[in-house]
Amino acid sequence: MVWVILVLAVVSGMAFVRLAPTDVSRWHKPIGDAENTDGEGWSGRVVQSTPGLLSDLHQQMLALPRTELIAGGVGEGRLTYITRSKWMGFPDYTTIEQDGDQIKLYARLRFGKSDLGVNAKRLDGLLERARVKRAEG
Repeated sequence: MVWVILVLAVVSGMAFVRLAPTDVSRWHKPIGDAENTDGEGWSGRVVQSTPGLLSDLHQQMLALPRTELIAGGVGEGRLTYITRSKWMGFPDYTTIEQDGDQIKLYARLRFGKSDLGVNAKRLDGLLERARVKRAEG
């Protein structure tokens, strides 16, 4: 009986993580002050903007597996995405924002305390792919 309860609890938790609705107003906000740093469950990056970079970053985000745009657009200057982990479907939220001559990127988890460096890797990979694409012209 204990095993049945345990299995039901695990399945219920997994279903909640996968099916919990996304409150767009909670995640699609101005980034504010930002710097190149990582915290527990989040990462931030700031880069110098160049013409077309925001659009390039948008295309690179959409190319990531299990990632979709949930709010904003290039014309608005702010975009927010949800990316889900492969096995458990844990959601991470990434916001990319044009702020004058800077582009700010902020990635954070929704559930738990630690993202095991996933958000930092996502942002660094995104910026590297955009840099390579621009270098190749």
